[in-house]
Amino acid sequence: MAKLIRFTNNYRDCSTEKGYQFEFNCDGCGDGLMSPFKPSKLGIAAGILRNAGGLLGALSGGADSMANTADDLMRGKERDTALDEAVVEMKKLFKQCGRCGKWVCPEACWNEKKNLCEACAPDLEEELINIQETTKVEQLKRKAREANLVGDIDVTQPGGKAAAAGGSAAAICEGCGSSITGKFCGTCGMQRVEKAAEAPKAAGGFCSGCGTKFSAGDKFCGGCGGKVG
Repeated sequence: MAKLIRFTNNYRDCSTEKGYQFEFNCDGCGDGLMSPFKPSKLGIAAGILRNAGGLLGALSGGADSMANTADDLMRGKERDTALDEAVVEMKKLFKQCGRCGKWVCPEACWNEKKNLCEACAPDLEEELINIQETTKVEQLKRKAREANLVGDIDVTQPGGKAAAAGGSAAAICEGCGSSITGKFCGTCGMQRVEKAAEAPKAAGGFCSGCGTKFSAGDKFCGGCGGKVG
């Protein structure tokens, strides 16, 4: 009987007055299996006692006693026998691990090759697949973080506006003067030459060389020809 008690550590009594049924759960994943329903021979008697308690209780004052008697019938030897029979039958659907003693379902929690539960002897093929897929996800995340996903968005400008709609800013071909939006000129085929961004135009002021006043946007002094800004 000790083995049966050990197996019944993880079960739930689903019995009713009509009969007995028990749910047994896997110690690994927790999935449950229901034992076959076994009609109760005392179910009718229990129902009669409950009805009698309701009809005669007011006269006899024994309603609670009759109800308790009905409950006792369901908790008696017949229930214990039904549980014992369910344990014997349901044990066939579980595997007991010789290392940890747990009863587990053979479908998800049992390593047939090692004859142990997967908590004690994981399936190496399943573990390898899990590690590979987890590593792929980690590498994808790292690769995405390293990739430039914002194109030519200028993060120094309000709203992060791009230099030109659709990606790269247009440039002027040094060969024919046409506008280039890709790597090569669509007119003459010359490769695009990237130029460093020009410094902001100097504000209006006075030339440091001759003192002549110049306007905003002037690159050279009108008095001495020196570079301003």
